[in-house]
Amino acid sequence: MLNRTLTPEFRQVNDINFLAPVHQQLDNGIPVFTINAGQQPLVRIEFIFENVNFDANKPLQAIAVNQLINNGTPTLSAKEIAEQVDYYGAFLQTEYGADQSSVRVYTLNKHLAAVLPILKSIITESIFPQQELAIFVQNQKQSLQVNMQKNDYLARKHFANEIFGDTSYGSDIEPSHYDAIQRQDLLEYFKSAYKRENCTIFAAGKFDDDAFKQLNLNFGGSWGESTPSKLNVFNFKLNDRKHIFIDRPDAVQSAIRMGRLAINRSHPDFPGFQVLNTLLGGYFGSRLMANIREDKGYTYGIGSAVVSLRDAGYFFIATEVGAEVCNDAINEITLEIELLKNQLVETQELDLVRNYMLGAMLGSLENAFSHADKFKNLYFSKLDYGYYDRYINIVKTITPDEIITLANNYLKLEHFTSVVVGKQI
Repeated sequence: MLNRTLTPEFRQVNDINFLAPVHQQLDNGIPVFTINAGQQPLVRIEFIFENVNFDANKPLQAIAVNQLINNGTPTLSAKEIAEQVDYYGAFLQTEYGADQSSVRVYTLNKHLAAVLPILKSIITESIFPQQELAIFVQNQKQSLQVNMQKNDYLARKHFANEIFGDTSYGSDIEPSHYDAIQRQDLLEYFKSAYKRENCTIFAAGKFDDDAFKQLNLNFGGSWGESTPSKLNVFNFKLNDRKHIFIDRPDAVQSAIRMGRLAINRSHPDFPGFQVLNTLLGGYFGSRLMANIREDKGYTYGIGSAVVSLRDAGYFFIATEVGAEVCNDAINEITLEIELLKNQLVETQELDLVRNYMLGAMLGSLENAFSHADKFKNLYFSKLDYGYYDRYINIVKTITPDEIITLANNYLKLEHFTSVVVGKQI
């Protein structure tokens, strides 16, 4: 019988097995990456399109097209699309990202033949009805107005714009941008982005040869009219230190966001930087949580993250604190950064972070869909599975001296942008 009075034996994660996809092509050349796994007769098919033709004067084109793509075709209204997808127990989802946009469907295998023609109509024939666009603009403007009253939203918005400028990574969206959306612009963007030459398909779940044949039958031929496009490519320069304060006289709390332009997943230092970030603020046991939340009681939560984008990466720290302790919180954050730059991390603390990161990686691979997501990270970063081998090895072997070196390279406060939104004290 299990003795629950004894602490379980400690074991470090040794090997993590990734399911590599099978690479195929539709008859028209669209690449398809398939992970055929799982016990349930369920499949997820995701169509991913690179964002193109970015225009700083029309920053919402890609977002609006992605959000409205399932709102009408020549043969189906938005209501009919929703009813038919729901009838088959399927789930349709769109997702916009700074680099790619996707259309994703979850369906039972037995309904795949019925669902794929609906999806084809959406992806190749959407017409963006004016009445649906008007509703979208109204709803999004209302949502933006609500968000503009939130200090954390304003801090995030201004931080991104300072780091990335008026690009898809940092557009400073205002209500007037929604008013400027024109249906013709959406149709033109749709034809330039949602085309077979710009599409990659990822399928996961019970996706066998018959499912591939169905996919090829629907999407392996002509996609209709398309127009030329230019892939979004951005270049960024590291900023000098900058402090931005936005006064909100009635605010009880102040939102803090600070950080800098950094590296992305393709840089060899990225795994080590993730270890450094985890120590500082990347999990509940981090130094920032121990200091700012548990010791000082300034906040309910504080964290940091390293984010990888295609053309850049960035590091940030974010929290909300009482307005009267905002400066004290910033001083304590700075103190924790300086400690990482000047004092060796103790073995016990580093081992705890190693175990957390390896356990989190293992726990994130719970099904075929999550394995597909891990592969997508590699694919769009132009990496192979050797990246994860290197990641795991670095997490296991990184030394305190290496962490100090990374901290001094990537946590230089002279390159930090700090945004505070709250009441002046």
